[in-house]
Parts: sequence; C-alpha cells; structure tokens
Amino acid sequence: MTVEIKPLCAFKDNYVWCVRQSATMPWVVIDPGEAAPVMTLLGEQPPAAILLTHHHNDHIGGVAVLRERYHAPIYGPADIAEIDHPLKGGEKLSLAGLSFHVFATPGHTLDHLCYELEGEHPALFSGDTLFSGGSGRLFEGTAEQLFKSFRQFDALPDETMLCPGHEYTQGNLKFIASLGQDSPAFQARVAEVARLREAGRPSVPVTLGVERQTNPFLTAPSVEALAQLRQQKDQF
Repeated sequence: MTVEIKPLCAFKDNYVWCVRQSATMPWVVIDPGEAAPVMTLLGEQPPAAILLTHHHNDHIGGVAVLRERYHAPIYGPADIAEIDHPLKGGEKLSLAGLSFHVFATPGHTLDHLCYELEGEHPALFSGDTLFSGGSGRLFEGTAEQLFKSFRQFDALPDETMLCPGHEYTQGNLKFIASLGQDSPAFQARVAEVARLREAGRPSVPVTLGVERQTNPFLTAPSVEALAQLRQQKDQF
C-alpha cells in the first residue's frame, strides 16, 4: 500500500490536504478553503469524504461548492453549517481504506480538531493548531488548552508527517532564530526550508521528529512557557 499525501495551494499561503490509500482509491480532502484546486485534482471522481478542522473561512470556504458538485460526506466540528457528520474528538474514522483518529485540539479555536492518519504511513493533519516551527494564534482558546492539545501528540511516532494548514515555516524559523536557537538540527531545518522554498516547493510535510528538535512551541515545558512564546510571536 502506498499512501499518497498531496498539498494543494490555496489563497496566499493555505494548504488543502488530499490523501488516498492508492492511485485506484478516492481522495479524502481536508480543509478545502477554496474549491477550484480541489476540483482540478478530483475531476469527475468524488472524494471519499471532506474533513474540516475548524470554522475559519480560509479552511471551509470551498465546502459548499464541493458538496453541491460531489455530494461527499463532510466531517468536522458541529458548529460548521455544512457538516453532516459532527465530531467532538476521540472518534475513529474509516474512509476509503484509510483510518483516522480524531483529536479535540482547542486553542486556536474552541472547536478545533486534528486528524491522525494511522497505519504504516502516519500523518497528522493539524489545521491551525500546530505549524512547522510554530503554533496557531489563540483567537478563542487559552495557552493552557493549546498546551493540553499538544500533549495529545506526544505519543505519536517521530516519523509522523506533520501536515499543517499554512505555509508559515520561514517566518516561524526567523522568530525562533531571534530567540537564540542555533542547534545543528535547527540550522539544518533552516537550510532545508530555504532550498524547498527557493525551488517553489512546500516546506511541509515534515516529520514530528524534526519538529520535536526545532519547534519550541511543541516542546514548551509548561503552560507559562508556551504562553510567553505565543505572546512574543504575536508581537514579532
């Protein structure tokens, strides 16, 4: 089995994530902020499902068009109008040969969900909860909620591929550098991201193992440390 994970660019820096078990299976679409890039990928083939992480429009703006065209089931937080399979976290989803575990991850929003792709090719579709080198802003939730959300990821293997909702990596790494971070792992990540972006390629997915070596938000030792980091980043 060869799982395929594909980021589609939307707006200025959003990603719509698409994943399928193999080339003969339908896609699962995650956070379609725009419909057009998804329809270009899908053609006439309906997706197995659409998964939504939270209610911000840059993550759900394409849902209505996709629903009208493909009539696919839509999973996500209950407060999104188009949802027909409301989730709260803790659920297991089996979709087109793929197994997902749903995490409730409040912080960026109160209703935020993340989706762990289980199996031989683990991945974490983290929406705006966790970015490469950073975290989501606390628009609705608290640092304590975000800290607890991150702790749910601690048991995930290092080889888990982090698939966040935005291309924020270079800006996040600049902030981390301003804090004095200068480890070999961090410098290697800075160089890798520079190469990828200069080539017009996404900086993600990236393994959680790399993030655990380079992302101080993910590894903050306390709620207070995470809150301070988030405040510093908001003002950076």
